[in-house]
Amino acid sequence: MILIRKVKDENGWLGNMSPHPVSHDGKTYRTAEALFQSLRFDADEITESIREQKSPMAAKMKAKKQRDRMLVEPMSEADLDNMRLVLRLKILQHPALRIELLATGDQEIVEDCTRRPNRSGLFWRAAEANSQWIGENWLGRLWMEIRSELISGTDLTQRKENGPNTRTFTQEEQT
Repeated sequence: MILIRKVKDENGWLGNMSPHPVSHDGKTYRTAEALFQSLRFDADEITESIREQKSPMAAKMKAKKQRDRMLVEPMSEADLDNMRLVLRLKILQHPALRIELLATGDQEIVEDCTRRPNRSGLFWRAAEANSQWIGENWLGRLWMEIRSELISGTDLTQRKENGPNTRTFTQEEQT
């Protein structure tokens, strides 16, 4: 089992807080977390203030302060689609991470929130209780989905939006 706990840990790169910049729509975000949080909004002043934050936690807190202006409901299908987009961009733009992801083989990937098993924690992550993992572990599941796509040769530059619609990533987003 591959556990995601801290950025500095061996598998910390799988977390959204890792220091891997991600570009989207002509702008670069310091971390996947900053991009993910900004995708919940459509107001330029909010997305830009999130993008400008120097740390991923600051980006997350900036988004939380604007919760009443979010267009994407946290933990919704649209939120999952946004996370899928962010993870694909991260893999496309950091080829070394693609190799790392493939090196996980067929192991289960779990983001561990055992220390803080709150509602959103148990949506994105899982907690160990009585030698079993509880929670939906969506971050881990999305990484395993992308790993399966890489193994099967699926073109990650095609992204799904709103169901069956697809769009190709721009050249900048692919590299």
